[in-house]
Amino acid sequence: MALNQAKWFPPSQTAPKPVLKVYNTLTRQKEQFVPIHGNIVKWYNCGPTVYDASHMGHARNYVTQDILRRIMEDYFGYDVHLVMNITDIDDKIILRARHQHLIEGLKKENPLLTDELIDLTQGAWDKYFKSKVLKSIPSEELEAQPSHIPAQWQYVQARTSDPSWLQGALQRDEKFSMHVATLETSFSALETARMSMNVGSTSETNALSLIENSKDPLALVLDEKLKHTVSDPAIFRALAAYWEDSFMADMARLRVKPPTTLTRVTDYVEEIVTFVEKIIANGFAYSGEDGNVWFDTAAFDGSTREGLEHKHEYAKLAPWSKGNKNLLAEGEGALTSYSTKKSAEDFALWKASKPGEPSWPSPWGPGRPGWHIECSVMASDILGDQMDLHSGGIDLLFPHHDNELAQAEAYFNSNQWVNYFLHTGHLHIAGLKMSKSLKNFITIEEMLQNWSPRQIRLSFVSQLWNSRLDWNESLQAEVKSRETAFDNFFVQTRALVSEWDAAPTPQNGTWKHTKDEKALTAELHRSQHAFRVALCDSFNTPQALQVLLDLVSYTNVYLKRGRSSTNIDVVRHVAGWITKMLRMFGLGEGPPNEIGWGTSPVTGEDVEADEAVLMPYLRVLSMFRDEVRRKARAGVSYTEFLELTDSLRDDTLVPLGVALDDQEDGKALVKLMPPSALIKAREEKKAALAAKAAQKAASKAAAEKQALAKLERGKLSPEEMFKPPNVPEGTYSEWDAKGLPILDANGEEISKAQSKKLGKLWEEQAKKHEVWLKHLKEQAAKPQEDS
Repeated sequence: MALNQAKWFPPSQTAPKPVLKVYNTLTRQKEQFVPIHGNIVKWYNCGPTVYDASHMGHARNYVTQDILRRIMEDYFGYDVHLVMNITDIDDKIILRARHQHLIEGLKKENPLLTDELIDLTQGAWDKYFKSKVLKSIPSEELEAQPSHIPAQWQYVQARTSDPSWLQGALQRDEKFSMHVATLETSFSALETARMSMNVGSTSETNALSLIENSKDPLALVLDEKLKHTVSDPAIFRALAAYWEDSFMADMARLRVKPPTTLTRVTDYVEEIVTFVEKIIANGFAYSGEDGNVWFDTAAFDGSTREGLEHKHEYAKLAPWSKGNKNLLAEGEGALTSYSTKKSAEDFALWKASKPGEPSWPSPWGPGRPGWHIECSVMASDILGDQMDLHSGGIDLLFPHHDNELAQAEAYFNSNQWVNYFLHTGHLHIAGLKMSKSLKNFITIEEMLQNWSPRQIRLSFVSQLWNSRLDWNESLQAEVKSRETAFDNFFVQTRALVSEWDAAPTPQNGTWKHTKDEKALTAELHRSQHAFRVALCDSFNTPQALQVLLDLVSYTNVYLKRGRSSTNIDVVRHVAGWITKMLRMFGLGEGPPNEIGWGTSPVTGEDVEADEAVLMPYLRVLSMFRDEVRRKARAGVSYTEFLELTDSLRDDTLVPLGVALDDQEDGKALVKLMPPSALIKAREEKKAALAAKAAQKAASKAAAEKQALAKLERGKLSPEEMFKPPNVPEGTYSEWDAKGLPILDANGEEISKAQSKKLGKLWEEQAKKHEVWLKHLKEQAAKPQEDS
């Protein structure tokens, strides 16, 4: 007889698994993420232009991109190939390197302060003032003022104190305040230099001070006269290499993972030339007689080619920005020549090099790549003709990223070079976007003096990756509060888990799964689902972080039931998952079974290191043992042993970072905490106790003073209370044996009513006097008792 396989019923989901959707700047909405090649994700991230120190705006971009990358790799499990470039050929780099070189030359040529140096600086100041500041003031407003420069400068200084006037100037030129600040610094340096010359102080220090504080105006004048003399390529490469190393060091300190592939423009010049040649061959670029090569936006936009499914589109990301002269000019750079450009919207693929600029050979003559072409070439070389993700700051939206798309799609004759574009939001401080060009940035080095890398990263996790982030006191307080909440949770759970693992089962808890353990497990499962939902919702890290904080709060409530009733294994599981998720964001690292932020694991055995760590604790244990033995031999009372244990807890262990937290079952819970935190808590407790004791002493003294005042009312004998000088002379003329008045001042007998009243007063004073005499007797006896 044949046996049939039992029927199997396919399971049905009660809650479908969330799918990842990302906000795609190409569509301005959240789209389901579908990689091109299975589990592999090809990703290009625009790297820095290296000409100055990295600032918090860079941290916002690159730490945020690192968070997204870690989510993709360590949470969703994708195999990410991340390419990032270093822009080491650029107008900003050329200008900065040239200016620095010329300023250094000026310092060497002027070892002493001279009238000629002062005159040169004053001329540079005047030219800077005219070209950078006066151009931002309406001509009709200037015409109403005196034409000489000192009067105009006084006028500008006075007007900048008017917020509405200054706002108008900033709308005309966002760098207006920076230029005024530059002139103020130089003006002050010029005044100091002239005073130094008047007293004959012409030292090298004074000369250097004038040059350093006036370097921006001086650099413009020197560059205009001497730029053609700066021809050594090493000058430009040295500046870029220095700031590239600085950027990489900053990223390492912020725990940003290095890219899978790092590219530099200087390594790709030949490939860029070949790429440009093909764009020209495809009919989307043209070269001018001056050696510049331009992308032909008119030829590209709306064009069709054989094999192309749809028409080409220019400015896919920001079509509203087409024709924006300011953005286009900023994208081209300060050194670009426009003489052979057909249309204002065309952009440079190759720039002919002028004297004082680095150059490479090309079919169009010596030159260098345009800014936008570099990313199209390097990304395509590594990732091919299409990629999954492209990311960068929102400020690169147009024209940089739109031009990248146009170049690559013109080269490959395709419609979609990038499937998903991710743009991170700006970071603002005091309402202003940070910018190197505006010189209003806080460097990463400066920020790390007050903030840990974890706190900086936690602030970015706390905000949506593609929204504006305002770095203000409210955010800073929120971040520190959240970090403290996780700190306290990890300290408590680590201590409980450590004790659970060290003690014999089941002395330190329970293995039971009551309704409370089941509820905690259910809350963990709910949190895990909510966490995934948040991250699938276009990497909603603030919501995901709140899920973790809510689970911490729920678990803390469970722990309040007491150690003996707590299933530590369930707590371990919860804390382990929270640890894993925080480390997934890049907020910590360490062994996988470790709870908390973690530290880098130490491999191998190191006896000296073990001794350095263990010896302070072993000495405390030994000294405590010695003191216990000494007291036991002396036969002291048990209270002295209790005082010894209190001293161990409050004094000896605190500097070692050990907290003993007395529990309801009589056993202390051992916690490891930063010594500074324990010392601070101890001192605050001591201060509170001292304040309480002082208040108690003050209350006691006040009460004693009040009691003494009450006693002193009985000093007066009742026999004397109605006699002068205790009453006015002549109030009464005769008294009885007890001192009670019989006759008044006129010799008339005291009335019965008055006599009764006076008698009552006499009786009250007699009682007080009796108490007073008793007090005196007690005080007199005290010295005898003390002796």
